[in-house]
Amino acid sequence: MSKRGYHHGNLRQALVDGAIALIRDRGPTGFTLSEAAKQAGVTPAAVYRHFEGREDLIAEVAQQGYEIFADLMAFAYDSGQPSDLASFEATGRAYLAFARKYPGHYVAMFESGISINRTPDLARVAHRAHSVFEKAAIKLSEHIPPEKRPPPQMFSAHIWALSHGVVELFARGSPGTQSPFPPEDLLETGIGIYLRGLGLIAQDR
Repeated sequence: MSKRGYHHGNLRQALVDGAIALIRDRGPTGFTLSEAAKQAGVTPAAVYRHFEGREDLIAEVAQQGYEIFADLMAFAYDSGQPSDLASFEATGRAYLAFARKYPGHYVAMFESGISINRTPDLARVAHRAHSVFEKAAIKLSEHIPPEKRPPPQMFSAHIWALSHGVVELFARGSPGTQSPFPPEDLLETGIGIYLRGLGLIAQDR
């Protein structure tokens, strides 16, 4: 592939796309900026027109991933309405779907060590994704008296952690892990048990 230096139609996005593939295949620390430049077909020097270093490039991948993720979560929530329980469960399934379809973005977001507060834009879009989980949690607990209602931020965080665990152990083909049940079934039953334990849904549902 010829080096095009600074004369690239959309160098920034080409570098991001190259980094997504490298992160997917090698992990967030398994490549250099020179390799990202090679993947995009430009000279290493051209990279620094847009990114100060590898972490800045990974942060951009994470930000674009959160944009996709937030949109997917919002769509999942809306698809479950008017049932608040269906919406809550749909956001969990959307988490699994995102991890499968966008593995490079997923790793940059959750496994790279990049803080969501690295930039204001990254913090903003990450908060937008998190807020969908919290919205679902708030709606699901509205029927419980306030003094008996668990903090929605708490149990939305628990469901987020449960979703992440299912993804890491059973939805990404991790070596040494195997389940006789589909990841979606593991997540749905886990959510049901947890919500019943908190009294957020009836025991017979």
